[in-house]
Amino acid sequence: MSEPGKITASHLSRTAVIYVRQSTLAQVERNTESTARQYDLAARARQLGWPREAVRVIDGDLGVSGSVTGQRDAFDGMVAEVALGQVGIILALEVSRLARDNAAWYRLLDLAGVCDTLVADTDGVYHPALFNDRLVLGMKGIMSEAELHVLRARLNGGVRNKAARGELRRGLPVGLIWGEGDGEICFHPDEAVTGVIKAVFEQFAALGSARATWLWLREQGLRWPLQKVAYTRRGPAIPEIAWVEPTYHAVHTTLTHPAYAGAYVYGRTRKERYLDASGALRQRSRRLPRDQWEVLIPDHHPGFLDWDAYQANQARLGGNIRPQASQPGTGAVREGSALLQGLATCGTCGRKLAIFYTGPARCVPNYYCHGPAELVSGRGARHMSTGGQAIDAAVTEAFLAALAPAALDACLQAAEQLEHGHDAALAQHARQVEQARYTASKAERRYRAVDPDNRLVARGLEAEWEQALRELADAHAELARRQSARPITLTEQEKQAILALGDDLGSVWDAPTTTDKDRKKLLRTLIDEVNITLHRDDPSPHAVLILRWKGGAISELTVPLRRRQPAIRTDEDTVELTRRLAVHYPDATIAGILNRQGRRSARGMSYTASRVQSLRYHWKIPCYQPGDSQPAEGELLNVTAAARQLGIAPSTLLRWLDDGFVAGEQITPGAPWRIRVTDQLRGMRTADAPEGWLALHHASRALGVSRQTVLQRIKRGELRAVLTSTGRRKGLRIEVPAPQDTLFSQAPPAKGTQ
Repeated sequence: MSEPGKITASHLSRTAVIYVRQSTLAQVERNTESTARQYDLAARARQLGWPREAVRVIDGDLGVSGSVTGQRDAFDGMVAEVALGQVGIILALEVSRLARDNAAWYRLLDLAGVCDTLVADTDGVYHPALFNDRLVLGMKGIMSEAELHVLRARLNGGVRNKAARGELRRGLPVGLIWGEGDGEICFHPDEAVTGVIKAVFEQFAALGSARATWLWLREQGLRWPLQKVAYTRRGPAIPEIAWVEPTYHAVHTTLTHPAYAGAYVYGRTRKERYLDASGALRQRSRRLPRDQWEVLIPDHHPGFLDWDAYQANQARLGGNIRPQASQPGTGAVREGSALLQGLATCGTCGRKLAIFYTGPARCVPNYYCHGPAELVSGRGARHMSTGGQAIDAAVTEAFLAALAPAALDACLQAAEQLEHGHDAALAQHARQVEQARYTASKAERRYRAVDPDNRLVARGLEAEWEQALRELADAHAELARRQSARPITLTEQEKQAILALGDDLGSVWDAPTTTDKDRKKLLRTLIDEVNITLHRDDPSPHAVLILRWKGGAISELTVPLRRRQPAIRTDEDTVELTRRLAVHYPDATIAGILNRQGRRSARGMSYTASRVQSLRYHWKIPCYQPGDSQPAEGELLNVTAAARQLGIAPSTLLRWLDDGFVAGEQITPGAPWRIRVTDQLRGMRTADAPEGWLALHHASRALGVSRQTVLQRIKRGELRAVLTSTGRRKGLRIEVPAPQDTLFSQAPPAKGTQ
């Protein structure tokens, strides 16, 4: 069927889509002719019958490869429009522009065939629903994918073949540049660049840590070279250097890059695909272990260190990583007084021992095994936990005894190493001064070469020259300061003094200037591992230490341990009393009650509000909530509040409590009295007593009984009484029944009679 026969009115009523794509941004920038040809397909769509307003160009995938999946948003949008029946024809320069992946290609063909959408390229117009056209489109898709595979295989084969000979020119780390010959790699001609890199490797050999090396660079005020690659017609030229503040990443990359060891490497990473959180297919680089590198050619070019030293550095860096519980390695030296950090292992399960600190200042080391906890009395307990002071002291004594023969040489080497580190920093500062002098000289030449009348340019060059002069002055000042702080070279007398000091290593070890990190580093120079086994159930508890020294030697130490202290526990009756008191009183009041009863805490101390709170927290006793403990009948008040309500003195109310006239409660001896103020007790209050009612002492005399008996009769309801609250008659007034006329009855004498 001819092209006009395939195009129907249904196709012309829908949109004509021009799909424009280039695989990379470099092709978009350089292959402008191909991009222009793709945009010109809009004219062909108009020739096939589509009006101008129905032609739409989709170019959102410029710079995106057609072989990737899920990253071409413009292509996915076009496929969705095809599925909705909105597209009449898709035009592309060739089918490879639509998709290099057969999965995406056939999905588009299936939808186009079902939705009656045409596909056109420079060779013709195709209908995916027709067998012959679908066969041609399928063959073109297969050939496009095969073409991509063949091209990639040819290019990768050539790259790998050249890399296997060590001649493939790729980016080099700072300090190394490509030479004139095939595969030739040379040092950077700038001595300042190579000097700071040499200083990094020298300091790492002394300090043993990438972070410590980075901090040394910052402490010495040294700058770090950052190279900018410059290209010429013959290839990359000598890179331009920019000096910046050193970073940890730059130092770590320098210590781990094999090119600095004179090795040529290729294929240290591998590309792999993965699905991100949104489900899109992504690509990332995975760093491979050394045995999986595609190309490794040791001694390929001059390096800053040899291959054996590089491997030792990698092992040292790997050991600085904090190891897992059962993995080898000691980890980097850290702050803290636990000398066996990273060296101590459990004698029961072989795991690395963890550390925690106790004491008021959190400075007493303790070692414990973080293996599976054992159940002891219903609680999880570690099968190995012990204090570290005695163990550290025993290991230190053994270490100093082993170090004594080499102590003299170690002292001198330490002094020489200190001088060498300062010399390396001074040399680098001198190079920076020289570099600043050259920069200032160049800025001066540029300023003098400009036409003085061209002030727009002259002012900028003048400012640049002034800035260079300021940097030169700063570099000179820094060099002078470093030179003044340089350690003085040891004289023969000072060396003899150091040799004499070597006879007493204990004083050097315990000196305030010797830090815990220094002691740990010294221990690691001779000791590989300290295996600790506890024997607490023996009559004499002790720990057995097995020291594995560098070189394979093994020694055994026995360290006595402290006996287990009896468990401290608060008395059960005190806990139960606290539980009852907490319902009615706050912690401060409870502490006063316990102290008045002579009770003491588990450690023999008096109670305070905070100790009562800790006791409640441990035994899960709820705290006092005001208003929750009010009884159903009568209000419970303390003596002061109850006396205020009744209008009497607190001493009187306490006397009535002792006599039993007023009902009161006391949870425990020493606890505050709580008076139950009922409606009956409140109803006894009156402004004035009735005529003839007697005070308590007169009533007891009239009745011929004691005061306590009178109060008990009032409480039982046998006598009536009121509480007067005014005048001198304030107090308790009692109604005394009239006496019966008996033989022995006698009226009380009248007032004022004998």
